[in-house]
Amino acid sequence: MNSVLINHKVTADINVSCFGEVLWDCFSDDKRVGGAPLNVCVRLNSLGIKASMISAVGDDLLGRELLSFIDDRGVNRDCIAMDPVKSTSTVQVTLDKNGSASYEIVADTAWDNIALTEDLIEQVNRADMLVFGSLIGRNDVSLSTLTALVELAAFSVFDVNLRAPHYQIGNVVNLMKKADFIKLNDDELYEIAKEMGSPFYSLEQNLDFIAEQTQTKYLCVTKGSHGALLSVAGQKFYNSGYLVNVVDTVGAGDSFLGSLLYQLCSDNHPQYAIDFACAVGAMVAQSHGATPLLSLSEIQAFMQPV
Repeated sequence: MNSVLINHKVTADINVSCFGEVLWDCFSDDKRVGGAPLNVCVRLNSLGIKASMISAVGDDLLGRELLSFIDDRGVNRDCIAMDPVKSTSTVQVTLDKNGSASYEIVADTAWDNIALTEDLIEQVNRADMLVFGSLIGRNDVSLSTLTALVELAAFSVFDVNLRAPHYQIGNVVNLMKKADFIKLNDDELYEIAKEMGSPFYSLEQNLDFIAEQTQTKYLCVTKGSHGALLSVAGQKFYNSGYLVNVVDTVGAGDSFLGSLLYQLCSDNHPQYAIDFACAVGAMVAQSHGATPLLSLSEIQAFMQPV
């Protein structure tokens, strides 16, 4: 089977490893499982790609509850360590009147201290793809482990999530130069391009500038309610978004990425992939929680209601 990213494998045989934070998003009235790479992992798994999580939780009640959720969603957690010293991560989430989120992230938790082991190396060596984000790079221990794993990956996907003050732009740029696929939002695009010395003003010019500077063939820029732009070897594919009543945006970009990767690994139609991913992102934004259950038939019905 041919697809944009993975050739000669049916979707069910594709293996993806996701590296990074697993945590509890704490709202004023409840808590929900979160972490960008875990959200991507759950969405990939729900769509039929074997996705495994590499991370760490504390040896505490929150950690055990997190592992129970991951088990319920059928995600492989053989490489989620239980740290006897560091606690399970929590994040205080505040939603504004439009459902957009801001985050207060507790520092030095279990996932900040993911040690490199033979099991992690073996898992990444077996995988067709490694997905990781930028937040995991805030601590030297996990950053060192990630850097080693990226070098082993057959294909790596960098999901940029700039959360001040939890990143150094130099580390972000270095990881971008190692990645085969970069996904970021429009604000992040402009911030990073400026730091890299871009003389340009338009989104497309800055995207091409980053592609050239990082020697990256696959890039995607999300634009909130206005959709997204996918670039494949310089060819651009657009979706202008779907009009929905936003409940909260937490996890919408993560499900977008999981859905985009699923389609790019399933067939060779980039335009349908970006349309599909934008639809899933919109469906998540109109739902509570980062990983609502969505079937393929529900997604297709949303895209083509008549």
